[in-house]
Amino acid sequence: MHTTIRQLGIRPNRVQIGLQLIQIFLVGLTIGMTRVVIPALAESDFGLAAQSFFLLTSFVVVFGAVKAVMNLFAGQWSERFGRKTVLVAGWLVALPIPFLLWWAPSWNWIIAATVLLGLNQGLSWSMALNSKLDLAQSNQKGLINGLNEFSGYAAVALAGVVTAVVVDALGARLGLAVFSAVVIGLGLLLALFTVVETLPWAALHHSQANVEEASAEPQTLMQLFAFASLRNKPLIALNQAGLVEKFTDALVWIFLPVFFLQQGMSLVQAGSVIAIYGVTWGALQLVTGPLSDTWGRKGLLFWGMSICGLGVLAIPFSHSVWLWSVEAAVIGIGMAMVYPNLGAAVGDVAPVSYRASLIGIYRFWRDSGYAVGALLMGLLAQWTQNMMLPFLFVGLAMLLSAVWLQLWLPKR
Repeated sequence: MHTTIRQLGIRPNRVQIGLQLIQIFLVGLTIGMTRVVIPALAESDFGLAAQSFFLLTSFVVVFGAVKAVMNLFAGQWSERFGRKTVLVAGWLVALPIPFLLWWAPSWNWIIAATVLLGLNQGLSWSMALNSKLDLAQSNQKGLINGLNEFSGYAAVALAGVVTAVVVDALGARLGLAVFSAVVIGLGLLLALFTVVETLPWAALHHSQANVEEASAEPQTLMQLFAFASLRNKPLIALNQAGLVEKFTDALVWIFLPVFFLQQGMSLVQAGSVIAIYGVTWGALQLVTGPLSDTWGRKGLLFWGMSICGLGVLAIPFSHSVWLWSVEAAVIGIGMAMVYPNLGAAVGDVAPVSYRASLIGIYRFWRDSGYAVGALLMGLLAQWTQNMMLPFLFVGLAMLLSAVWLQLWLPKR
């Protein structure tokens, strides 16, 4: 596709931004299909013992580790090879997933599919987001992140409910295989034939940036990693918050379906309550993302982490579907305040020349939270055989992380 005049902004680039949002929606469907079905059916379809909490968490540990590493390198690869090339590569590596799920005779096949899922997420989601940031103006980062996360996590919630229904009709392997084949095939075709390369728009941002700011930072990936992880206090605070908030999502992914089933809920009922969390999280980001562009990020981040932590702490002490539904919505509200604005805040701090790499480093730490959180929760639950401890651990971690943000993040 040939573009004669390139402009920054959502309005002049609304078609391409819309196509990139469809990419995010499809990536969200791909990950959402595992949210309710796999934890709930781990015992009945894949032979895990009822109290094998550590084995249950293994697929999320692997997913988080793979996705985190991909996030680290995807930004730099996209600056060298182009956003579209990395986006397409993310869909190509996902092509075997439906076949692995269909033929899976053991839990190890699910782990293998999860490795490919992490590769897809780290490459395709990252690139669809970076492309939209390239196309938008610098003062639209909050809105872009809000649109991005709304599209992705609305899809995660929708996929959780749809796959629960499909699996109820077709069985776990066939249901997941059919759903994933349709989604992955559509994502690849649209990536190949509808999206454009956005590096020229990134060059426009660079040409408008302060030259001294852009040249002051280190240039190698290792230098940038050390800068963001050890030397720059705002980036350190944002990176640790990203890591900890993924503890909440890992808890919802792994333990909430099992917890609800233990309380006597059906798979579809559990998926519906968990979907409240995803829909609330996704929809409210349309408000919280652009709101942070005018109100600032810090207050939304502190209160979002705090609200989320309190919602998590309340779940094991409640005993009705109505209360769990309210608490799922509360956690979704907190995540909506946090999720788009952590990434936008990193974009605020990052020099334009290295924004993709620094966002990639943030996403490395953020998605490492899946692996770290799932591992710690699995060890706690396996050691004590107590389902309450993961909820207490995650809730307290969120509250402490909120305090860290409050102390180290600038006001604006």
